[in-house]
Amino acid sequence: MQLSFSKMHGLGNDFVVIDTINQALDLGPEQVRYLADRHLGIGCDQLLLIESPASDEVDFNYRIFNADGGEVAQCGNGARCFARYVRNHGLTDKDHIRVSTSAGVLECRLLPDNLVCVDMGQAHFAPADIPLDMTGLETDAQAGSYRATLAGQTVEFYAVSMGNPHAVIQVDDLKTAPVSELAPALQSQGIFPQGVNVGFMQITGRDRVRLRVYERGSGETRACGSGACAAMVAGRQAGLLNDMVEVELTGGTLIIEWAGQDNTVLMTGPAIEVFSGNIEI
Repeated sequence: MQLSFSKMHGLGNDFVVIDTINQALDLGPEQVRYLADRHLGIGCDQLLLIESPASDEVDFNYRIFNADGGEVAQCGNGARCFARYVRNHGLTDKDHIRVSTSAGVLECRLLPDNLVCVDMGQAHFAPADIPLDMTGLETDAQAGSYRATLAGQTVEFYAVSMGNPHAVIQVDDLKTAPVSELAPALQSQGIFPQGVNVGFMQITGRDRVRLRVYERGSGETRACGSGACAAMVAGRQAGLLNDMVEVELTGGTLIIEWAGQDNTVLMTGPAIEVFSGNIEI
């Protein structure tokens, strides 16, 4: 089967984007892993599917698959690329797009200079909403953080859901942060029953942080939009950050804003189309 696709990225977090409105498609996990393979396939952190809307209240449906073939509910950088794709390829003439996902409805606004603002919805902190298994965890109610023993050391982290689960660990120096040690250890503990994206955050001011994110199913990526949102709201809840923060990731900078209504978070950043092509699967 010949499959048409586009390769896109948001700050180096890269995606294979597939229009399933104009071509029939039924992908299994093995085929997703093949397309995501950087040596044998196209190569990407996540694969994004564009689908027809299920109701008149939205413009499109949006599905996300990690490089390991597993489906997930949220991807902020992917949402920006999704919005830019449907406009670039003539699937809509709107600048304000409503997209349904398994985590709820996202609202995307296309801005000049390839920027897209995404209303990422509500941040959730209750353990049952993340979800987070509290068994064996120490809690710091004042800081809103948790402590667990990982790789032989006690690690403090914040937990938040942005439609997908995130743990945020504050570090003094991002360059020397033990990302490849602590992130897999936290992911394998069973503390987060649905897996977790682990962010390592260095606060450099009340309106600026530096961040590295180790994503479930993909490993460390150059950027993670929902991870940037999670870091900002975790720092804000702890009283360490303002309501608008620049989040500097390996691939570039996102603007994250606490909108002040029902824990809603806005994310603004670029979305770039690299090339389009066809592949036999």
